[in-house]
Amino acid sequence: MKKKISIVGLVLLLVFSFSGCGKKVEDKPVYDEEAMTTNVERIVETFRGMTDEDFAVFENMPDVQLTMTLVTAELPIEGEEFLSMIEAWKAGVIECGEIKKIKAYDFEELKSGASVTLDAEFENRDGEIVVNFDEKMKMESMTVNAEYSMSEILKKAGLNTVLGMGTVFVVLIFISFIIYLFRYIPVLEKKFSRKSKATAEVKTATPVVEEVEEAADDEELIAVIAAAVAAAEGTSTDGFVVRSIKRRKTNRW
Repeated sequence: MKKKISIVGLVLLLVFSFSGCGKKVEDKPVYDEEAMTTNVERIVETFRGMTDEDFAVFENMPDVQLTMTLVTAELPIEGEEFLSMIEAWKAGVIECGEIKKIKAYDFEELKSGASVTLDAEFENRDGEIVVNFDEKMKMESMTVNAEYSMSEILKKAGLNTVLGMGTVFVVLIFISFIIYLFRYIPVLEKKFSRKSKATAEVKTATPVVEEVEEAADDEELIAVIAAAVAAAEGTSTDGFVVRSIKRRKTNRW
């Protein structure tokens, strides 16, 4: 009896293990390499034959119309991803030049989705075009990678180093110049303090001028009084001298 129970348990264990394996195999996506490569070839050839005006038509097209156009063309891609692929293509053309020929295709399954890589020859340099697919075999993105020679890589690295170090030195020189200007701050403060003192002295000197003017008015008054007294006495002003003048309070009537 115990043998029968153990055999039944072993059989059930094997059944469950096989069913689990079958489920994992069914969950793994199956990619149609030929169809995916064909779609990549179609979209690359389409981009090769398009001008800037043609790209502008797609970029200015409403979302619904763009989606219907892609569905009609049987391209497995959404409108937003298609526009991003156009931008990647235009950037690749600026960097590598127009594409001349495609050398080979390479299909690769990724952890999530798959990719098709085109080894291509451009006008300026060789490069590769990488198109990524999701698990439903819809195109997600395009990348154009240029192949640079060792001399070009070293040249770029040198330029980046020079620009980086140059920026640092310029900033340091600017900071040093600002620190150098700090020495003139006390001099400017002294100049402003002198100006304020001179302004105060001018203000205090103003009443002196008024006193001088009053003294000049008194001299004129003395001369007039002396002339009047001389006329009343019938003599000249040489015979007397006016020492002082006192003002008399006026009578109130």
